[in-house]
Amino acid sequence: MARILGIDPGLQVTGYAVIETAGPKPRPLEAGVIRSAEGRDTSDMARRLKVLYDGIVEVMDQWSPTAVAVEQLYAHYEHPRTAILMAHARGVFFLAGGQRGVPVLSYPSTRIKKTVTGAGRASKEQMQYAVMRELGLAKLPEPHDVADALAVALCHYHAMKRPEELGA
Repeated sequence: MARILGIDPGLQVTGYAVIETAGPKPRPLEAGVIRSAEGRDTSDMARRLKVLYDGIVEVMDQWSPTAVAVEQLYAHYEHPRTAILMAHARGVFFLAGGQRGVPVLSYPSTRIKKTVTGAGRASKEQMQYAVMRELGLAKLPEPHDVADALAVALCHYHAMKRPEELGA
């Protein structure tokens, strides 16, 4: 049995999801969002990062994941500032895993989409439906941040079945 914490990192809103792999198919234990701030003001970066860190540590301490899977950073080269700001948030999640001795793996969004839907360029809605179907959920996971976090966790679940592909 494994417990996987999937994270869809964001500086304002981070989606998280914990799935358990015992049994014939994975099942969700908890999913939600951590909100660091309203709006796009990044003037108090330290406070915002602390909110993200405290939130993910609370989830980790409650569910004791055996692995953390984080969506890789994707940013257009025209917006390097966005990439730098997002990297701050990702660093917080890697630190939390590292401090607890939990392996942290990173997957590109195209791989997550291809693993979960079969198409590397799937839409947000396609991702929601695929996650709902695979986990046997009664309704679409919302908001998108939660659906994406569930998809990240599912991507790692499938990668665990093929160890040669872990974290690739």
